[in-house]
Amino acid sequence: MTVADLKKGETGIITDSSSGDIPLKLLEMGCLPGNTVQLLQLAPFSDPMYLNINGSHLAIRKKTAALILIKLTHE
Repeated sequence: MTVADLKKGETGIITDSSSGDIPLKLLEMGCLPGNTVQLLQLAPFSDPMYLNINGSHLAIRKKTAALILIKLTHE
């Protein structure tokens, strides 16, 4: 499962973000294995996605979100 598969309000734990296509800026902002990610909101047409990653709020494109692997948590 990837971040792009999340539904509004769902939370997951990042398991892999080692793709070379993920911008360094995202990694610096906490998009690293072990961190939690929650989908807060989707823009019209589902792109971009507004996320909470370990307390940091950021918007990323769905294409980039599809590169970040997660494990869904049940809170």
